[in-house]
Amino acid sequence: MQLLWPTTPADPVSDADLERLYGYPEDLSRPWVQVNFVSSADGAVAVDQLSEGLSHPADKRIFLTGRLLSDVILVGAGTARAEGYRGARINPERAARRVSLGLSEVPPIAVVTRSGDLDPAGPLFTDTKVPPIVITTEKAPQAALERAGAEVLVAGTDDVDLHRALALLAERGLRRVDCEGGPALFADLIAADLVDQLCLTVAPLLAGAGERRIADGRPSPRPRRMDLASVLFEDGFTMLRYRRREGG
Repeated sequence: MQLLWPTTPADPVSDADLERLYGYPEDLSRPWVQVNFVSSADGAVAVDQLSEGLSHPADKRIFLTGRLLSDVILVGAGTARAEGYRGARINPERAARRVSLGLSEVPPIAVVTRSGDLDPAGPLFTDTKVPPIVITTEKAPQAALERAGAEVLVAGTDDVDLHRALALLAERGLRRVDCEGGPALFADLIAADLVDQLCLTVAPLLAGAGERRIADGRPSPRPRRMDLASVLFEDGFTMLRYRRREGG
């Protein structure tokens, strides 16, 4: 993997370089949301409805770095179901690194669901080292999820209020938010003007028509200007990092 911008070092990009590039701001006083996505060159978010067909080892390094540096991993229920989400996997070395950064050994998975439609017997609940967090609404059924071990946070009556959801996470010390999709949750975060950083890997593939874009759903009231913060490149895959322009 090479860093193309803002500088071009002779040596390959190290894990320490990735931590520096993708690290969260120091001393956060509010939730800070980073969103991770991979797309084809023609804008598709998946191949055969799964992101794995677009991924690459370089992209997975970015993905794992996002998990390494976060307090919590945020994901929409549709993506959690489609991708078969389970609890985060952290090896002993990475767990020790997280502790050295003042983080818990393993970040929890927080799933956003308006309906509460999650399988309590699924791997999200049964194959995890830490209990998942379910962010849902007053009208969604909660008892079965709580019995399965989830911490249920109510952030709205009919729909999930993402400002309230992030505030509830922040109250628990979970301010470094690593969002892994999917398109509907990303669209909602954009519409609520809550995206601080987008980490986008562009795969050198043409997926053709039929797949969704990385943001698909609720329209945004106005575009949010982002600044290009870094560009990484490996084997035809381009890893772009865009950071929110304050006041933009």
